[in-house]
Amino acid sequence: MNALISVSDKTGIAEFAAALSALGIKLLSTGGTAKLLEDAGLPVTEVAEVTQFPEMLDGRVKTLHPKVHGGLLARRDVPAHMAALQQHGIDTIDLLVVNLYPFEATVAKAGCTLADAIENIDIGGPAMVRSAAKNWKDVAVLTDASQYEAVLAELKASGGRLSDKTRFGLAVAAFNRISNYDAAISDYLSAIDFEAAGADGVPARSEFPAQSNGRFIKLQDLRYGENPHQQAAFYRDLYPAPGSLVTAVQLQGKELSYNNIADGDAAWECVKQFSEPACVIVKHANPCGVAVAPNALAAYQKAFQTDPTSAFGGIIAFNVPVDGAAAEAVAKQFVEVLMAPAFTPEARAVFAAKANVRLLQISLDGVQRDGATPWARGQNAMDVKRVGSGLLIQTADFHALTADALQVVTQLKPTPQQIEDLLFAWKVAQFVKSNAIVFCKDGMTMGVGAGQMSRLDSARIASIKAQHAGLSLQGTAVASDAFFPFRDGLDVVIDQGASCVIQPGGSMRDQEVIDAANERGVAMVFTGVRHFRH
Repeated sequence: MNALISVSDKTGIAEFAAALSALGIKLLSTGGTAKLLEDAGLPVTEVAEVTQFPEMLDGRVKTLHPKVHGGLLARRDVPAHMAALQQHGIDTIDLLVVNLYPFEATVAKAGCTLADAIENIDIGGPAMVRSAAKNWKDVAVLTDASQYEAVLAELKASGGRLSDKTRFGLAVAAFNRISNYDAAISDYLSAIDFEAAGADGVPARSEFPAQSNGRFIKLQDLRYGENPHQQAAFYRDLYPAPGSLVTAVQLQGKELSYNNIADGDAAWECVKQFSEPACVIVKHANPCGVAVAPNALAAYQKAFQTDPTSAFGGIIAFNVPVDGAAAEAVAKQFVEVLMAPAFTPEARAVFAAKANVRLLQISLDGVQRDGATPWARGQNAMDVKRVGSGLLIQTADFHALTADALQVVTQLKPTPQQIEDLLFAWKVAQFVKSNAIVFCKDGMTMGVGAGQMSRLDSARIASIKAQHAGLSLQGTAVASDAFFPFRDGLDVVIDQGASCVIQPGGSMRDQEVIDAANERGVAMVFTGVRHFRH
């Protein structure tokens, strides 16, 4: 049995090769890998010795040879194939261990030049991997160090033979690796503006490459989709951001549904926006209660007050660990999914009696609130929406508004407390479906109007919900996700008790709306940014 080993990432390779050699497997290798194995005292034959052709062109050509690919591609069950190998003095290669030049890591580095990127495009490695994976019935191909342990254990247990299931699984993993590798190259090269390359050799790159290559890994099949007659599955990014929903560990409860995941993501992304302890309750992808407070229990109690009716059967997210007191309060209502960075033993004990409640633990440890990239901050860099035979791709809406960016446009200036309430309302409005109107006060949503064709109707619905919840809107701050096109919407929220308003501005009738705010004696600020969410 022959094994060809040629790896860029040499993690664990000497130990793995030593174990293969101990099983009587002959080792073939190339370049630096061969030297590493020789230095480890292992018997190894250089590929150049087998091919009788030297490595050349700075290593660009070393395994592109019939004596390599013939040994990988020959079918052992086809006599003509085996006769051809014998005629040309070619030995079979039964195990291939290859990982590729680090293209993805290279282009991710600041200052990577086009020349650096090109030199890290592997040619011989993918060719060998494809040959071996195509001939999976006779050849096992390993493309990652994480595979070594299991393969070695099976070889030892079976006397040197891997099962068809294992070899097929390795082949699928190999083709997936090649697909991801080629997609990374395509993404990088398709994004380059060749004529705009800088004098330092670092090319200008578009955020939107000429070809978009999605790379996702299936986490689970779902019972059904948005409705029972639809089928669905849940996938994650190849490299998920820290603190994202796909990194969740389910501690208990029924299997997640399509709608659980969609609503859960809405709640989790919203609650992550707050630095102080926060609770977000979501129903049908819209926040129906959001609050900040000194602890999880107080945040939940405030959030629940906003809309107890909608909170029934909702999704609840905390950005701080859930303790026993908070768990006791949440457990009094019907909740589908409860998410938090951690649950205390007391909280786990409370929910142990409610076996159907889905508890998701999502660590925020790796999230850098001030990270340089969306990924480091635990955010999506891009949002994607499917349309007929196409995709709409945009940069994600992660705009963070600060007090110093507000433009006060009215005669009455907002107080420091009102500024705090306005910024809170604006954060919530970002996660409410358009048209969105959000009333807030003292770190708590008081009324939420979402998803209406008319902004007037959203404002009316928000006030109706507050009335049903027994909440007064007097002195509240109101956020509108987009501008008021006429003064009528502003009049509605003021009639309900709003004392200050935050909105993007930018309407042809801005002055009409500003005049109305001055007439009614409220403060209003413009953000210059809108938060449409369709």
